[in-house]
Amino acid sequence: MDNINGMLAFVRAAECQSFTAAGERLGISASAVGKSVARLESRLNVRLFNRSTRRISLTDEGQLFFERCQTIVSQIEEAEHELSRLSSQPRGKLRVSLPAIGYRILLPYLSEFMQRYPEIELELDFSDRMVDIIAEGIDVAMRSGELTDSEMMSRNLGPFRFVIVGSADYFSRHPQPIVPEDLQQHHCLRYRFPKNGHVQSWDFNNQFQGTIPTALSFNNLEGLLQASLRGIGLTYAPQFIVKEYLASGELISVLEDYLDDAGKFSIVWPSSRHLLPKIRVFIDFLSEKKLITEN
Repeated sequence: MDNINGMLAFVRAAECQSFTAAGERLGISASAVGKSVARLESRLNVRLFNRSTRRISLTDEGQLFFERCQTIVSQIEEAEHELSRLSSQPRGKLRVSLPAIGYRILLPYLSEFMQRYPEIELELDFSDRMVDIIAEGIDVAMRSGELTDSEMMSRNLGPFRFVIVGSADYFSRHPQPIVPEDLQQHHCLRYRFPKNGHVQSWDFNNQFQGTIPTALSFNNLEGLLQASLRGIGLTYAPQFIVKEYLASGELISVLEDYLDDAGKFSIVWPSSRHLLPKIRVFIDFLSEKKLITEN
């Protein structure tokens, strides 16, 4: 950084042919300009200016150095101007990681976001794998559950609850379970975490301490949902994902009084990353829309 400051002081002094005028342009004293140039000369082991009591002029070596430095300083100023422009307007590519089922949450609002911020290019990655946000260059990600990563900043998008659902067709062939123990007589479709292969638990309150049978498992929630809609078995899923099917009667919710209301979605981003306008407006937009609702 000292090299850049010295180069800038040298270029301004050469342009103004005066340490005093250069200091006025840079907002520092003439003495500070002179000392900065002197350090630069010492480092280069060459005299850049001829000095007199009234004016300064470039030496031959100084003229050659000035021609190169002037281009470099100009490029630095252009880069600073571009960064300033980027930091004031939401624009550029925004990489977002969401769960595979996340398109059902985000899709209804995408058009509005794109119209509001036409200079943001969204790159959406829908996957149930746990992405490494920092290593993979992700700007923001949507995640469920408790967050423990200290390298992440987060904003809560809202709580949600899980429900157990089956299709009307399935229940035309099987009686609805009245208590959790009745699940032993049903085809239970379970979610399997892609990262470790563990099967997701169905969280009941203290009224049930038994185990849930597994007729079929998927590592994709969309697959589970479609299987349940086709009458293959019962699925444990976030209520906001199946609410349209509950409203239409395609799916029926059971055992609601026995389930714990536990779950939340958050938007997360690296704490070490500057919160550019494109990131900030996306986070604010998701919070504004209250994507995670039960109604």
